[in-house]
Amino acid sequence: MPTPGAATVRYGGNTSCVEVRADGELIVLDAGTGIRPLGLELAREFNGAGIDMTLLITHTHWDHIQGFPFFLPAYESKNTIRVLGFEGARQGLGSTLAGQMESPYFPIALQQMPGNVLIEELQSFDFKIGAVHAQAMTVNHPGITVGYRLNTSAGAVSYLPDNEPFHENQHGHPRERIDMHNRKLIDFVRGSDVLILDSQYDSDEYSSHIGWGHGCVDEVVRLAILGEVKRLYLFHHDPAHDDERIDTMLAHARKLAEGSGVNVFAATEGEVVVLGKG
Repeated sequence: MPTPGAATVRYGGNTSCVEVRADGELIVLDAGTGIRPLGLELAREFNGAGIDMTLLITHTHWDHIQGFPFFLPAYESKNTIRVLGFEGARQGLGSTLAGQMESPYFPIALQQMPGNVLIEELQSFDFKIGAVHAQAMTVNHPGITVGYRLNTSAGAVSYLPDNEPFHENQHGHPRERIDMHNRKLIDFVRGSDVLILDSQYDSDEYSSHIGWGHGCVDEVVRLAILGEVKRLYLFHHDPAHDDERIDTMLAHARKLAEGSGVNVFAATEGEVVVLGKG
């Protein structure tokens, strides 16, 4: 667990799952395939002691929920897992999570999981998870999709894994108007100690993927600079990109951010970032 006044962020890289521990809370962002190895790590760490955690779901596209049936803590009756989401989450999210576990897709139904899985619909974009002040905003991605900001005593973590910023190639508007359209997003992430943001495409790829709901590295870096964030983590890597391609995109992003005060990284599976003391 983090020391008092510190927070830890552990990445799933391209597996749509990020763990945040802060102010006595264990918060998991999305339940992609990365939640399976996370669950194994948590089971080893807690070693039979009860786990009390919150799972925030940004949206129900398969790459953000398909790991949940394999999440080991959900099979232990001592554990409590609160699953939070928006827009009919209690029925909509519940039925979606249950649907992917129905026969013939999976041998165990959601209702048969021994853990205490509590699905709740969020009623406000501003809410509390224990001592953590959480915020949400809708983003530009097909379907109902949100991003989250966790304001902890050690710093702010903003997580927007699927988002396509407004871009001049998409709308043909001048740069000033594009920045105005992106203002809500810029204000939402402003001053974040860690910004985890969809950066799937480079500029060449983006030109043929406009409207797909994913970010272009050039625009992502610009938003991070305008938002005066401290650390930008390129996220939602394209499955077709190998490590060399991601390194090339990272080098380009760092060049764009030179002199801005924004430090740019590529999210790496299993990487741990510590904020604050400790």
